[in-house]
Amino acid sequence: MKTLALVTTFVLCQCVGAVAQQQQQPGSMYQGQMDGLDTNTSKTVDRSEYETFMGTAFGSLDKNKDGSLLSDETVQILTVEQFTLTDANHNGRISRSEFMQRVMADFATADHDRDGSLH
Repeated sequence: MKTLALVTTFVLCQCVGAVAQQQQQPGSMYQGQMDGLDTNTSKTVDRSEYETFMGTAFGSLDKNKDGSLLSDETVQILTVEQFTLTDANHNGRISRSEFMQRVMADFATADHDRDGSLH
């Protein structure tokens, strides 16, 4: 869950524009961030909205456009431990597939009522 919130927060601020800064619990998203992901204005972020957003985020984070993320491309959003956990094949790079698997697993964890959306 912390990975989800950290990546989302960073990408929203870097890729979508500045989001109003508010007090928040560590690892949680605040309403302004949720609104930035809620493209169909349903007041929830559904799985497909999040998946689309994070796919775009991967492309934005991939500064050298080589199709993978190196640790220096994620240093602002992932700790060394988080990078290592996301790098499933331990090749020192996070592929698009590894990235999406991690953030979507985090989405599933955050979806407490298992309805396919974050409220």
